[in-house]
Amino acid sequence: MVPLKVICAGFGRTGTDSLRLALNHLGYNTHHMYVMMNNEGEQDPEAFEDAYRHPEREVDWDKLYAGFSAAADWPTIAFIEPLMKKYPDAKVILTVRDPEDCLINTVVLDGAFADPKQFLDKGAMKAKFLAHNKRIQETIPADSLLVMQVGEGWNRLCQFLNKPVPDIPYPRTNSTDDIARARRQLR
Repeated sequence: MVPLKVICAGFGRTGTDSLRLALNHLGYNTHHMYVMMNNEGEQDPEAFEDAYRHPEREVDWDKLYAGFSAAADWPTIAFIEPLMKKYPDAKVILTVRDPEDCLINTVVLDGAFADPKQFLDKGAMKAKFLAHNKRIQETIPADSLLVMQVGEGWNRLCQFLNKPVPDIPYPRTNSTDDIARARRQLR
């Protein structure tokens, strides 16, 4: 078993896929929605859904994250508190950006994706986004938390994780333009 050493608490569309690639380059194996969507490894989406629907039940987090030393994006974001309880020595990275840049039609949060009225309510989604970021910053000890702006690059990340700064550019994937292109191709 490899316990989670890094838990990324930033919402989707806040650079989580770029962070996944950066963490993998730094030697971590990062769980991300990308991994689940591409059915990489022994993924069990139903177990994550069950954990979300029944927070009172015991969850075998080691099994759900078997083989991963870091986790980012969904479904991880829904489980920050229990994951921090299970892995108290993990470092937490909160990726942030201006909510106006990314929120509507992209963020999945606490059932909002399944509730079209809530999901399309820009004010409600922005409030969820800001409340989440505030909660993370208020509950995670400062020495275990890095608040990282989208596009910030390697320096503070590597310093926070005690890793040397790579001599390659910080990854930049899954941009708004990339998403728009993918939507056009699907149509």
